Amino acid sequence: MKNSQPLIQATRPYTQDTTLLSWWHVLSTFLLLVGCLCGAILAGPLWVGAGFSVLASLFLLRLFVIYHDQQHHAILAHSRLAEIFMRIFGIYALSASSIWRSSHNHHHHHNSRLRGSHIGSFPIMTTRGFLKATRSAQRTYLFSRHPLFILSGYFTLFLMGMCVQPFLRDPKRHLDCLAALIVHAVIGFLLFHYWGLRGVLLGQTLPHFLTYAIGSYLFYAQHNLPGVTFHDKDDWTYEKAALESSGYLRTGAIMRYFTANIGYHHVHHLNAKIPFYRLPEVMDALPALQHPIVTSLSPADIQRCLRLKLWDVETQKMVGLREVKKMRKARPAAMSAAEPAAGPASPRPSIPG
Repeated sequence: MKNSQPLIQATRPYTQDTTLLSWWHVLSTFLLLVGCLCGAILAGPLWVGAGFSVLASLFLLRLFVIYHDQQHHAILAHSRLAEIFMRIFGIYALSASSIWRSSHNHHHHHNSRLRGSHIGSFPIMTTRGFLKATRSAQRTYLFSRHPLFILSGYFTLFLMGMCVQPFLRDPKRHLDCLAALIVHAVIGFLLFHYWGLRGVLLGQTLPHFLTYAIGSYLFYAQHNLPGVTFHDKDDWTYEKAALESSGYLRTGAIMRYFTANIGYHHVHHLNAKIPFYRLPEVMDALPALQHPIVTSLSPADIQRCLRLKLWDVETQKMVGLREVKKMRKARPAAMSAAEPAAGPASPRPSIPG
């Protein structure tokens, strides 16, 4: 990583935001989202409404990524109007600015660390740390990385993780998290009052469920994919975390649009001030960014990512539970040796069936 600092310097010319273009992306996406939500509620046949609801979830996903960019001050950094609009959107999207900025900025500065990276991200344990943990700690850890946990991101990561828990932890600091819960409940009540169960399901539940299922998986896969690395203490650098611990999600043009280029995640982590619409330009311009670790949304790649559970220090790779069981048989003494690792210890380590 001797040349990593010049690489960051090389990305700085691309941090220039074009105000009119940014507003075009924000407003066009917002209007398309509103139009699809209206179609989901008001369109005659149920199947047509369901189609609009699915489209609404994709536009909501796109606007969320754009919101994420504005929170980094990559776009519209000096616009008071944009700040107000995005704070309101963050409340609607169950990701209020107070918790999103603090947790996500922490994530950027601790990505791929074995200690401290769980804030704003999925937790990571080493194989030895996991085997030494209590059965309860093991189950809690595995649950937090389970496919159903990710699929249910609407409830697990956003309603609970981004709203309820932050407010209960620090009510004064996270009043906007309570506002998000109240606004969400009021919208649900109004939809049911005027349009019945269909209004709630197609105008709120389905779009949010799909958006946060996709979004939760994207966030997981961008840092939990084959080839990713984790580090501790002096071995960690910001640039190494971007290039070796953040992946590139290869998608088609349609999904690149709906994900607002968040698949160029290694570029984004190298310099979060680059506007989302310039990320492909940066990757094309800088050869050092053209050989990232790669995944995709194919079923095979999704399965490869989801099976990864633990970081094995000895082999320097992410492994699944099957590999851990084999390692435990092959090198029992080494697996029980002391090692700096995240997670609680237990005198009776075991892997849940």
